[in-house]
Amino acid sequence: MYRRLSFGRRAFLTGNYIFLVGLSVLCLLPLIHVLAISFSSSSAAAAGLVKLWPVDFTLSSYRYILKKPEFFASFGVTLERVALGLSVNIALSILCAYPLSKEIKDFKYRTVYAWYFIFTILFGGGLIPWYMTINKTGLIDSIWALVIPGAVPVFNVILLLNFFRGLPKEIEESAFIDGAGHWRVLWTMYVPLSMPSLATISLFTVVGHWNAWFDGLILMNFPENYPLSTYLQLMVINSNPMKLDMANMKDFAEISDRTTRASQIFLGALPILLVYPFLQKYFVKGIVLGSVKG
Repeated sequence: MYRRLSFGRRAFLTGNYIFLVGLSVLCLLPLIHVLAISFSSSSAAAAGLVKLWPVDFTLSSYRYILKKPEFFASFGVTLERVALGLSVNIALSILCAYPLSKEIKDFKYRTVYAWYFIFTILFGGGLIPWYMTINKTGLIDSIWALVIPGAVPVFNVILLLNFFRGLPKEIEESAFIDGAGHWRVLWTMYVPLSMPSLATISLFTVVGHWNAWFDGLILMNFPENYPLSTYLQLMVINSNPMKLDMANMKDFAEISDRTTRASQIFLGALPILLVYPFLQKYFVKGIVLGSVKG
């Protein structure tokens, strides 16, 4: 049934839409600016003529980037990191969240384990003990140094255990009556029913691993082991045209370090931009259903 909205309600909705559209535009403008620079000529980018549309359109920067083996090597390291990190994070989050979602009568020490996980959020050992621990375990310069230290994201565990608590108890009880155990109930009932929450924490995990650059800089001693974000960070911060060799100087006659940085940044962000729309429909539902309850 159609209900006429009051003037105040319409004014609120109009202001709300204007605010959200403006906020979205502010988020998109930097990315559009970077994309415009990457497709512009070196002279236009150096003169500061590029705003939101390419000036003297050219693909020279992308052709230069696609010839660099270091970019693809770091891209491969990042893909390996995301694949391993996503698998390990999701598996361990599920295994931690399931017992913590039970009542105390079913899991006597649930509160002890819950506070143990919360303690790791509130207090950390610091950078030096963190590095020394990874070094003593022999993980330095291996892909596992980028995966194992963050294998159990506590925020994802809390999100998932609250989602598990919202599932109907009758489903679990009927499965126990039919002879199923906890392992079977978890993987054949809880996990399939938790796809919105799993999609949400998968997105968090993929974006986190894709954007992480500091641990790659600390834990990797050789540039060929750098993930893409670390490689891009070094390119953007430390790029110095005075240190280029003759071959690169010839390339930089057609492009500039600014257009090169912009094209690499856009190529690095492109996979996440392509994946996000497919997971977005689960995102809001997973956040709302898995939100922390009192």
